[in-house]
Amino acid sequence: MRHRGVLLGTVSIVLFSVVFIVPFIFILLSAAKSPSEAAEFSFSLPTHWHLLDNLKGALQARDYILVIALINSTILTVSAVALLVVFSAMAAYVLQRRKSKLNPVVNMFVLAGLIIPPAVVPTIWVLQRLHLFRTMSGLIFVEVALGMAFCVLLFRAFISTIPRELDEAALIDGAGPIRLFFQVIFPLLRSVIVTVIVLQSVFVFNDFQNPLYFLPGDENATAQLTLFNFQSQFNTQYNLLFANMLLITVLPLVMFLFFNKRIVAGMTAGAVKG
Repeated sequence: MRHRGVLLGTVSIVLFSVVFIVPFIFILLSAAKSPSEAAEFSFSLPTHWHLLDNLKGALQARDYILVIALINSTILTVSAVALLVVFSAMAAYVLQRRKSKLNPVVNMFVLAGLIIPPAVVPTIWVLQRLHLFRTMSGLIFVEVALGMAFCVLLFRAFISTIPRELDEAALIDGAGPIRLFFQVIFPLLRSVIVTVIVLQSVFVFNDFQNPLYFLPGDENATAQLTLFNFQSQFNTQYNLLFANMLLITVLPLVMFLFFNKRIVAGMTAGAVKG
């Protein structure tokens, strides 16, 4: 059994390296090549390193649109994740603590949010009627809606491990529902909050589809949409394209690696007691 565990661990590490590390190394090497070498798509070291020049060119392209896009992505990510943390935690607390006949219906909608894919055209119609189409606010609400189901399940699993006696003690001391949640329960959700922040930040920051559909226009560009900057019908600047990929990949990657232990702790919270 021990040898089998070592073998499975080795295979897992090799698969992880092939799926995640090798593509990142390929992007790094391609971002350091000349335009002709990058267009060859070969997994090899560049003849001459042009990494800094390519990064500078990617930043300066189209009047520094990448800088504007990074600012837009930061605003989108921070706003959406902040709303997700607060709303998901509140919804999960109510679902876990207050039993009612509506709970099965609400749980069905939460699970449906994980299973049913979003419909683009009806969503655009709703945003247009609310005058939120092509606005940052509209895209923020879309990101919150799409991430709500997953976050509610995480928070609910963790809240189930918190003793109800804490709620009763706070109520006896005169705390109202809002004060009970934000001063007693919310601080105890620190580990799962970190998990939600990191996972959803990476998801929202790397989102390509939703900004493309719901926030069109160069002035509203997000980080992932800047990949179109170096592609045209007849020519593609692959060295700058890969440099752009490198710039928008490093930040989420560093954040994910830095909070890796917190993510595992938050994901496994409530796994035993349901």
